[in-house]
Amino acid sequence: MTARIIDGNKVAQTLRADIKQKVDERLRQKQRAPGLAVLKVGDDPASGIYVRNKRRACTEVGFSSFDHDLPATISEVDLLKKIDDLNNDPAVHGILVQRPLPSHINPAVVIERIRPDKDVDGFHPFNMGRLACRIPRLRPCTPYGVMQLLATTGVDLRGQDAVVIGASNIVGRPMALELLLAGCTTTVCHHFTRDLAAHVQRAQILVVAVGKPGLVKGEWIRPDAIVVDVGINRLPDGKLVGDIEFDVAKERAAWITPVPGGVGPMTVATLLLNTLQAAEGLPAD
Repeated sequence: MTARIIDGNKVAQTLRADIKQKVDERLRQKQRAPGLAVLKVGDDPASGIYVRNKRRACTEVGFSSFDHDLPATISEVDLLKKIDDLNNDPAVHGILVQRPLPSHINPAVVIERIRPDKDVDGFHPFNMGRLACRIPRLRPCTPYGVMQLLATTGVDLRGQDAVVIGASNIVGRPMALELLLAGCTTTVCHHFTRDLAAHVQRAQILVVAVGKPGLVKGEWIRPDAIVVDVGINRLPDGKLVGDIEFDVAKERAAWITPVPGGVGPMTVATLLLNTLQAAEGLPAD
């Protein structure tokens, strides 16, 4: 059996087209275009690529993009003041502070400074808490995007055994909450997990988000599994790979996401969706 590929590019394109239609309708009704402010601190090369992609996506769907490229030497106090200004700007509906941040700036302090209704990354404790309490509003982008990819398989997630590998606040923990919300029986594996292979072998839904190429061996994959690889790693030869041995896994799984072209496009598309929802003052679906 060869797995069916979950095409993140295609799903993201459909979502962006839907968002653009809704933005066009807002403009026809003389409403303000959704506004997204992206703050980049310093000159991290990967951050630069991500930020350019986000700004390009804003232009594509008709958002107002507010670009703030700040020096790595900016103080935490001055960065927080910049966030305060954006919190109070009615043209800005979403605020995103690109990571990583310089070592002298505390990411937790920055996240909590963003107004929860403008927290389009979905990382504020208010938004994470609402997800945990099963009343989500703005949801962390990557896990929310994964749920939309899972929906395209047509598989009923209720009662499925789901395993999440990775317990970060950005992906792993909110991913587990999303799967619980969908009715899965959910296990989170992390640095201290014993016998990772055994957990993978029973997973009907597997989401891996660690950042270690080849961490999950292809032969561990259950034959009927839906496999989502969030990891993206650049090998010495320049090739981009995920956390799962893709070539072996795709011969066992029922569905699988590629790297690249799987989860990555959905993260940006879901950021746009969150920003639109913030502009409309609506909770997430």
